Amino acid sequence: MIPGNELLFCALGGSGEIGMNVNLYGCQGKWLMVDLGMTFSGNEYPGVDLVFADLEFIENERENLLGIVLTHAHEDHIGAVPYFAQELGVPLYATPFTAKLVAAKLEEAGILDEIELNVVDDLEQFQLGAFGIRYVPLAHSIAEGNALVIETPYGRIFHTGDWKLDDEPQVGTPATQAELTAIGDEGVLALVCDSTNVFNPEASGSEGEVYRGLMAEVKRHKGRRVVVTTFASNVARLQTLGDVAKKTGRQLCVAGRSLDRIISVGQSCGYLKSLPEMIDVETAMGLPPGEVLIVATGGQGEPRAALARIADGNHPIKLAKGDVVLFSSRQIPGNEIQIGRIQNRLADAGIVVVTDRQSPIHVSGHPGRPELEALYSWLRPQILMPVHGEIRHMKEQARLGIASGIPHAVFQKNGDLVRLAPKQPGKFGEVHAGRLLLDGDIISAANGEAITMRRRISLNGVVSVAANRKGHVEISALGLPLDEDYDQFVAEAKRDVADALGRAKKADRPIRVEAARLAARRAATRWCGKKPQVQVLLLED
Repeated sequence: MIPGNELLFCALGGSGEIGMNVNLYGCQGKWLMVDLGMTFSGNEYPGVDLVFADLEFIENERENLLGIVLTHAHEDHIGAVPYFAQELGVPLYATPFTAKLVAAKLEEAGILDEIELNVVDDLEQFQLGAFGIRYVPLAHSIAEGNALVIETPYGRIFHTGDWKLDDEPQVGTPATQAELTAIGDEGVLALVCDSTNVFNPEASGSEGEVYRGLMAEVKRHKGRRVVVTTFASNVARLQTLGDVAKKTGRQLCVAGRSLDRIISVGQSCGYLKSLPEMIDVETAMGLPPGEVLIVATGGQGEPRAALARIADGNHPIKLAKGDVVLFSSRQIPGNEIQIGRIQNRLADAGIVVVTDRQSPIHVSGHPGRPELEALYSWLRPQILMPVHGEIRHMKEQARLGIASGIPHAVFQKNGDLVRLAPKQPGKFGEVHAGRLLLDGDIISAANGEAITMRRRISLNGVVSVAANRKGHVEISALGLPLDEDYDQFVAEAKRDVADALGRAKKADRPIRVEAARLAARRAATRWCGKKPQVQVLLLED
């Protein structure tokens, strides 16, 4: 679809879910993409690590796509870039910190020289077709979190990206109330806004509060080895931990490759300059426990990250009874079980576990209701369009916006075509918006046969049948709860399959295959109550 003399919006990811953000703006025959993120897989897709938005719609319109503007460097906003940027074939735009992390991804994928990556370091407006784009710094849990002011012939859009309000941000200088009010004074047609924390009745809090909370916790555990786990991308938190280490007389050690990468990129962009000189793990373990502060990856329970390996005793960092692990991070929805598993292993070993529920050692990077209401009052948009949230989050923000005096609130979800101007704003159509999976080295549809079969096998197991024309049958089963009954099941299933094939011996091959499949499956159901997937191989010799 080619946009006409109108201003359109369409999310292909990130509306109706948290993560995988891909947003499109259309005007005068062209499209602009804001962010190209991914999300991490869960139990829904066994054997899969990464999930992407299906870009079929914009791939079919790639000749009308002007470019991709990236708001910040979190994976749910840039993680799909190395997988799709080459195919889309359009320039990328990012501020320096984000650009360096994206460049590293492109280099790792071997396509850095094939992608035009533009670094916007002066925050001045740049033009892409009918869109005039300007970055506006906002506080978030990463360096260089930005909103976008997008000028169009039909009015100004304020696209927040991920944001919060913070009077003590520690890293970076976000736009002030006066600066945001000035944008509102110029007129804002539409506010496209993060919905993540809309149910939080309080403001998210500041990094300054976290600094004081971490300082108090580390001081409280004098003489003990302290490990802090946090999001590697949170440059402000890393700066805070460096300051805490210095002021409590501890050496700083980091454990995790993603931390090393963020520190390197951060310092190259002018951040973390006052970070103390770090020591390696071997040196850290040679120091008295009270003289070291360790920062480790893995606060979301990732099984291969440093913290999981520490909890399992499979890491050079060793903790003893009475040592402390501070979780300076929030639980991302869906990770509760694996985080709890690690915390339980630590607690079982006598390690003291402290989370943000016990001590003010973390704040969210997303706005609570007071922050949303403040931004509404400063920008005074004509239209509110919630994004970046599950359905319940976006519906609630729409209600909050109307209650706060915004004239129009447009609820939309992935694939909805929304006309913002001219005339009454609202949905007028739909396009395809699905999910793609990185399954091994292959990107495939989320509803493909391989994943469907994998789910079925994981629930019910699999039975394999091989038989020939002479009536010889072999059966094996995996994943069935048979244990000591296995041999008896196999013997009975062989007889059943042989009988079924005997009765169908004059039938066509597909009928004989189905007869064997049903016989084996019924035998499995009799023995264990499961209905496994059955694979049949008929040999004709």
